[in-house]
Amino acid sequence: MNHKTKLTQMKKFFKQTLVVGLASVITNVAFALPSDRQQPIKLVADKATFNEKTGVNTYSGNVIIEQGTMRLQANTIVANFNEKKDITTITANGSPAKFQQKVDTNKGLAKGHAQKIVYNAQTGIITLTGNAFLEQDGSSIKGAVLRYSMNKGDIEALGSSSESGSSKGRVEMVIPPSSSKSFPGARD
Repeated sequence: MNHKTKLTQMKKFFKQTLVVGLASVITNVAFALPSDRQQPIKLVADKATFNEKTGVNTYSGNVIIEQGTMRLQANTIVANFNEKKDITTITANGSPAKFQQKVDTNKGLAKGHAQKIVYNAQTGIITLTGNAFLEQDGSSIKGAVLRYSMNKGDIEALGSSSESGSSKGRVEMVIPPSSSKSFPGARD
């Protein structure tokens, strides 16, 4: 392989790496701090591969993607591209895969984790599977599967089947009391 061909392939690889980094943070762009979008994307991994024929980029070995306050960490991240080189899906797998981001200057970090996090670019749906958990400022939701629609702004939580009736395997939500509201008591 000559030097020019090798240089062209390296340029394609770095371009695809940048696209994956951008697409990885797209799951949070709608809710990110405006300053996050102006920050550089940093992607580190032990190994990165790109297959132009199949349109699959794979990053493995303690993969970390950061942009501003957004951080995604997983054992592996796989990005699938269509024939037009547009991202179709991004899948993060971990034990668990974790993410966090400051979505509002007046609120704490939004954090989440699951064994698998999948972003479908065509539908705008983020699916967290396997001990899925999301939290921010004392509010949280957990279940076997959490699906968030970026287009509709809604979330669907599914529990795993539990015949015993215990809370294990069921959807669990925690909603903290509002500190701004005062409710009259029996003595008021």
